[in-house]
Amino acid sequence: MLQASSRALPRVPLVRGHLRLNGPAIPSSFRRSTHSSTSVGLAFEEIPAKSPPTEFKASGPLVIVHGLFGSKQNWRSLAKRFHQTLHAPVYSLDLRNHGQSPHNEVMDYTSMANDIIEFCKEKSLKDINLLGHSLGGKAVMTAALSPELPPDVLSKLIVVDMSPARGPISDEFRTYLKAMKEIEHKRVKSRKEADDVLQSYEPDASVRQFLLTNLDRVSTAGKASPHQKFRIPLDILDKAIDGIGDFPYEPDHRTWEGKTLFVKGSKSKYINRRNIPIAKEYFPNMEMITLEAGHWVHAEQPVEFVNRVSEFILQP
Repeated sequence: MLQASSRALPRVPLVRGHLRLNGPAIPSSFRRSTHSSTSVGLAFEEIPAKSPPTEFKASGPLVIVHGLFGSKQNWRSLAKRFHQTLHAPVYSLDLRNHGQSPHNEVMDYTSMANDIIEFCKEKSLKDINLLGHSLGGKAVMTAALSPELPPDVLSKLIVVDMSPARGPISDEFRTYLKAMKEIEHKRVKSRKEADDVLQSYEPDASVRQFLLTNLDRVSTAGKASPHQKFRIPLDILDKAIDGIGDFPYEPDHRTWEGKTLFVKGSKSKYINRRNIPIAKEYFPNMEMITLEAGHWVHAEQPVEFVNRVSEFILQP
C-alpha cells in the first residue's frame, strides 16, 4: 500500500511480540495451546516510549487495529509517524485469524473486542487512544461499548471509514476470498502467479498487493514447499463473512460518552447520511472528518490522515 512519504524515516526501536494470557511468551509454533476459550493472545508490534522517558504529548499510548485481510505490518510506516507526532508508545495489533495471531473458529465482534481489552489489561495500558479501520473499526467500537472495558483504559476513539450500523458486507470482500481460495487450489509457486490469478478479480494493483501480503510458503516437516499458501484461515473467514456486517449492541442499551473521531473516505459509502445518525446514538460526543479517498483512507492520504488524527488525539 502507499507510504506516507518517499523521505526515509529515522530509525525507531520496534518490539515484536505475541501476548500471552497465561505465562511468558513462547515460540509461535506452540501458541494455540496457551489461550483461553474466550480470548486469544494477540500478536503485536510496539514502538516504545523514548528512553529516558519524556512527557507524552498524547494522553496515552496509541493502539492500532487493522481491517479485514490486513495485519499490523500494513500500519508499520504510519505507526512510526504517529510515534514521532504523539511522542507516545504505539502498539499495532493482529486481530484473531489475521497476521501472526492465533486462528480461532469464533470470529465475532464481541470476541475480537475482548481480545483487544485483554491485551490492554495484560500490558497495563491506561488512557489509550484506540484506532480501528474497517473490520477493526467495528472491533474498537465494540470494545468501547463493552461492559468488560475498565473505566480507565480508553481515552479517545478513532474509527476509520466504518459505522456501527448493521448491513450486508460488500461483495468485493467475498470476491477476494474466492480469489484467494483459487490461488491455493492452483498451488501457485510465486507471487507473480498469484497476482496473475488475482487480476481477473481485482484490477487495482495496490489492492492486489495488499491481499498478497498474506501469502506465505507452505512448510511441511520443517521444509519449505514450492507452493504458496495464505497465512489467514480462509475457511474460517468464509464461514464468518456473513457476521462481519453485524454489530452486537443497540444504541439504547450501550453508549460511550468519550471523545470519538470518525474518518470518512469521500469516495466510500461505508459512512453515509443514513448511518451517521446511528453512530451519533452510540457515540454522542463524536465528530467526523472527510478525506479525499476511498475505503483505505490511511493508505491513500497518509500524510493528511496522520496529521488530522494526531490533531484530534492531542486536543485537551
